[in-house]
Amino acid sequence: MRRQNLEVADIFHCNGATWRNANAGHLSLGQLQVMSAIESCRSAALGGHVERCEDCGHRRIAYNSCRNRHCPKCQGAAAKDWLAAREADLLPVGYFHLVFTLPAEIAPIAYQNKAVVYDLLFRSAAETLLTIAADLRHLGARIGATAVLHSWGSAMTHHPHVHMIVPGGGISLDGTRWVSCRPGFLLPVRVLSRRRLFLDSLADAHAAGRLAVFGELDSLRNRAAFTAHLAPLRKKNWFVYAKPPFAGPEAVLAYLARYSHRIAISNSRLLALDERGVTFRYKDYRRNGRARYRTMTLASDEFIRRFLLHILPKGFHRIRHYGLLASATCKTNIARARELIAMPVPVTNPPEEHDDADPTASVAADHRPPCPCCGGRMIIVETFERCGAPRAPPPSNAGSRGATP
Repeated sequence: MRRQNLEVADIFHCNGATWRNANAGHLSLGQLQVMSAIESCRSAALGGHVERCEDCGHRRIAYNSCRNRHCPKCQGAAAKDWLAAREADLLPVGYFHLVFTLPAEIAPIAYQNKAVVYDLLFRSAAETLLTIAADLRHLGARIGATAVLHSWGSAMTHHPHVHMIVPGGGISLDGTRWVSCRPGFLLPVRVLSRRRLFLDSLADAHAAGRLAVFGELDSLRNRAAFTAHLAPLRKKNWFVYAKPPFAGPEAVLAYLARYSHRIAISNSRLLALDERGVTFRYKDYRRNGRARYRTMTLASDEFIRRFLLHILPKGFHRIRHYGLLASATCKTNIARARELIAMPVPVTNPPEEHDDADPTASVAADHRPPCPCCGGRMIIVETFERCGAPRAPPPSNAGSRGATP
């Protein structure tokens, strides 16, 4: 298969049934649902609509998207909408990028307890950051942060870590002024690297019976054994990586566009599917320069296994906001911060009103690509249900794998 045509869905179509049979009883309902959604995405199985160009009359079929957050084809529109909402919250200050990485010794426990351990990773990283920033020995201010969970390395191995985007300053503790951080420096990494809060919270979760350990970790059910497992980690620090500050708010948005709705592997990284397995591009961060960009071939069943490692529990939020950016008070805090920085509040146009009689058509109108023939506006002229077909399908060369995002 040519690279530009290869998708995760193709791998599931070719090998998914065999994988499910071989692993029956060992797959979660969530993993099965994700596989089914990706296999059906932008196909007749989900229904769709027929579009016609207002200018030249060109027609095409657009099948509906599954809108699953783990699907490689459904993240572009979701990221675009999310970024539009975030743009109004940016401040005219430098932004910093921090990465909090879960210790390797905890990763197997995290995989068996995703909701609990990933939540603790979020909370402990955020609390550590906000507490140290509020300390008068450091910044002495209330700051905000946007955090995004990634559970993978470039080769789809299990590597949980949280990316945090942090404005370079905050509101003073008495609320009277904006406190800027030093140029190019937010907070000392050695202080942020303390992981006592996370380990204490993890031990409390185990004591409360909130952790389920089994298989190779079965011995950790014993509280003494679990405490002994954590003991060496108390002498180590977090691996906290502080990247150079962003060049400006636009660079922050560009970064978030790449990372906020990323999944374990995008279709663009897939190179080939053949008898050897799946070949894809990845980055080897132990190397520098061009040598960092490499290719890897995995047996198809191993590729599927690694992909499914990163399916999140239903309802788990992988993008969270803390401090000044917490949802409940974000607008008030941003307005106050702009006032203290002496920045005028931006004037934003009210959102256009849509006819909600057809939600599918409304969503499609926001992201529908233009006519491939003349660039004109495409309008929906017919819809059809799941596993259905249009009444008068366009010519065969007018079909499309495009979709309602």
